[in-house]
Amino acid sequence: MKNRTPEEGLTALTDDAERNRLLAEMAEQSTDMISRHTPEDWLFIYASPAVTHLLGYTVEEIVGISAYDLYHPDDVEDFRLRAPTVSYDRGLYTHTYRFRCKDGHYIWLESTSRTIRDPETNDIREILVVSRDATHRIMADKASRRLARVLESTQDLVIFANLDFTVSHLNEAARKALEMECTDYSSFPLSWLVTEKGLATLMDEGFPAAEETGSWRGELTMQNLNASRIPVMLELLAHRSLHGDIEYFSLVAHDLTEKKAAEDQLKQYQAEIDHASRLVTMGELASSLAHELNQPLSAMVNYLRGIERRFADKSTLSWSDVELPITRSIRTALRAGEIIHRMMDFTRKQEPVVTRLNLPDLIGEMINFCESTAERHNVSVVFEPDLNLPEVKGDRVQLEQVVLNLIVNAVEASASTDREDAAIVHVRVVPHESGQLRVEVEDQGRGISEVDMSRLFDRFFSTKETGLGMGLAISRSLVENLGGELWAENLHTGGARFSFTLNIAD
Repeated sequence: MKNRTPEEGLTALTDDAERNRLLAEMAEQSTDMISRHTPEDWLFIYASPAVTHLLGYTVEEIVGISAYDLYHPDDVEDFRLRAPTVSYDRGLYTHTYRFRCKDGHYIWLESTSRTIRDPETNDIREILVVSRDATHRIMADKASRRLARVLESTQDLVIFANLDFTVSHLNEAARKALEMECTDYSSFPLSWLVTEKGLATLMDEGFPAAEETGSWRGELTMQNLNASRIPVMLELLAHRSLHGDIEYFSLVAHDLTEKKAAEDQLKQYQAEIDHASRLVTMGELASSLAHELNQPLSAMVNYLRGIERRFADKSTLSWSDVELPITRSIRTALRAGEIIHRMMDFTRKQEPVVTRLNLPDLIGEMINFCESTAERHNVSVVFEPDLNLPEVKGDRVQLEQVVLNLIVNAVEASASTDREDAAIVHVRVVPHESGQLRVEVEDQGRGISEVDMSRLFDRFFSTKETGLGMGLAISRSLVENLGGELWAENLHTGGARFSFTLNIAD
């Protein structure tokens, strides 16, 4: 090695002194705590001023204290035994642990330590440590791990999607439901996991809304690799960076398969109840229907017997002789057939079919249908329709059930009072609020008591001695399913009024 001149030696000493001065100044100003410790018991020999900010001690207070005394009891052995939480790289040990502050609470420190050895004996003279507060990072890591555990244990399907709408991660529930437990789904297009209609909903509504507001929620249908469909309630979230840019999307889907199955079962049950209600209504009208059919059948018998008596002794007949009684018989038979057809339509079990309906025509048919019932109870049903009313939306059979139920109830309520003259049931169709018509059925009965009014639409509650208590409950359900309302009120003149609304057809 080339010997230095005195001038060169002086320059080197000056450079070393300046470097040490700068290092000391950096240590004094650093937000990381720099400390020196004895090798065996880790006593503080020196601590930079950052110790006050991190631990609450002054430099003078911390010097002479063993670091082992400030370790959390669960962490000190990890360091002594070089547990997996202590990493080693090129002579540097890095350890994350809990350390007690002056006020008694613990913070997480991440420390990197290095041994300083005697150049002649190679014995450890001291240990140099640089420590920083890792509490926020550790807490964030713990929170992330907790969220990850929740993510994997939840029964909801969770999907993470990249900005190019490819899948980056599926939780266990999603892998199972989508049958991808043994499939490498990374970079799968999201379009493979939803139906064509569902994808259109996401692209047209979901992603634009999430990009603008941060989230979107709606129902759609997903599908697994075997094209089996899964109805879900899906929440789409846009996750942004600190700079505000969207980094990725998450889709949290709640499987609605069981809910939809229960709804279908409930609809089937409701259809069974509705059908039973129509049969009950027919049963209540049985005597009237028998009378309705008896009239045309008796008339046909009379016409044919008249022909028999008149032409019994004649060997030949001309058409003019029998045209009138036969024509009348045919017309009467057709009338009987219409009555039977109406009965069959009304009692037939079928799915609802919502169409445009002329409400006055439908009400008129129902009034004619129960005309003999009204006559038998000495009740007159008055209906003066407005022929200029718009059509409504509804299922014909269901609306016939509602109207027939209300008219029959009004007839029976009006007949129950002690009147010498015929009672009158008024039926009206009037405009309601915007986009709706209102049907009113008014009787001349005794009205509805306050106690009965609160239970009037409950299932199995009836003011009739022989009633099943299903008619009004089902009628309200049918009206509400069509977007309308059904209610009752007493009239100040006596009697009651039942009203329901229906939406006008577009």
